[in-house]
Amino acid sequence: MQFSIKRVNAILMKDWKDLLKNSYIIFTLALPLIFAAWIGRIGEGNSALSGMIINLTLVIVGAFIQAAIVAEEKEKNTLRGLMLSPATTAEILIGKSALSALMTIIIIIGSIFLAEFKIPSLPLFALTILIGLIIYIAIGTILGLLSRTVMETTIIGMPVMFILGMGSMFKTMIENEFILKIMSYLPNEQLDAIWTGLNSGQGVMTNFLILLIWIVVILALTFIIYGKRRFDN
Repeated sequence: MQFSIKRVNAILMKDWKDLLKNSYIIFTLALPLIFAAWIGRIGEGNSALSGMIINLTLVIVGAFIQAAIVAEEKEKNTLRGLMLSPATTAEILIGKSALSALMTIIIIIGSIFLAEFKIPSLPLFALTILIGLIIYIAIGTILGLLSRTVMETTIIGMPVMFILGMGSMFKTMIENEFILKIMSYLPNEQLDAIWTGLNSGQGVMTNFLILLIWIVVILALTFIIYGKRRFDN
């Protein structure tokens, strides 16, 4: 079966109409902008704080909104019908991710402006955002598939927000070297390292390679869990 842009677009438009009716998601979209405006006032363009708000945007909008969109389909008992429709797995996953990706990009642009984040290299920065989008939206898809309701995604996803969104804030409180080593390989830490490296002129190739490994692993998990949910009774 050939890939169909029309089917992807139909899924996207359905999600857009549902978004306009969902006050929970609309409120969630505003949170990163509020944080960015606050950081912009106190951080004076601090790259570490600006990097944190971008990571937080990826988590809150990319992962949480994606999880809510997928979980809402499950809550309404419409996801199974979509899975058993003529649409392919790739069409469904891309269609269900398109709105989250678009919203994330818009909020990141707004957050960069409000936080006064200085972009060191636009092409490489855009590449990191693309890689981050793939990873975090895949994580959100997994959270949505594992949740039974939209509200349950908040409970399941809270550790994700703290670890991937604000983990750098808590690193100074952790003394265990093993835990710190594991945390250093997380996507948010790799993104921060790339942005810091671009600002200072340091090499970032290793960080990009680690993020590519994350993409392969997280996409594989997404397809496996999706397939399992598709054939579950």
